[in-house]
Formats: sequence, C-alpha cells, structure tokens
Amino acid sequence: MSSPTESDTISLADLSATHRDLLWILSQTGPSESDPLHQTLADYYTDGIDQARVCDTLEELIEHDYVTKQTHQTTEYRLTELARRALSARQAWQAGTDTATEGGNE
Repeated sequence: MSSPTESDTISLADLSATHRDLLWILSQTGPSESDPLHQTLADYYTDGIDQARVCDTLEELIEHDYVTKQTHQTTEYRLTELARRALSARQAWQAGTDTATEGGNE
C-alpha cells in the first residue's frame, strides 16, 4: 500500500468527531487494540457506538495516513507522525496560540 499524497490527506477539521475522538484517545493511551478504543468511545458517547463503526473509522484513518495498523498476535493501532502534528496544531488552534493550518499542510 502506498502512502497518501498531499491531496489525499485531509485536514483534521474535515474529519468527523468520531475520527478526531479516536485520534485523541490514541494520543492519550498510545498504541491500542480496537476493543479498548471501542469501550472508551462507548463510555463517552451517550448513545454508545457500534464496534463495526469504530473499526470502519480506524480503517478510514489509516487511508488518510493518520493511523497505522500492526498485526502480530493481535492487531494494534497507533498514531502516525502526521496525526501527532495535526493534533498538536489543533490544540494550538483551540487555545488560540497558533494560526497555522491543521494537518501539517502549510
């Protein structure tokens, strides 16, 4: 699988809340399997969230180069450097300390 081109990578601002929440959880917990990610989101969302939706969302984040998947005996998801930079830029934007664009596409 080739990595996305700059035009394939979308800004964090263009992602759904579920996408951003998964990225945030991974930034706080480090590499994780899908079950703990699902449980964290299910605990947070008042209406819950379907496990299949979490898996689909993770696959979409992989397609946008925000998450990688490593499979050995278990499948583990982790943030990419692009995701770390995008989350950092978003936090700065939310705090009002930075006018740089999100996603590292400056």
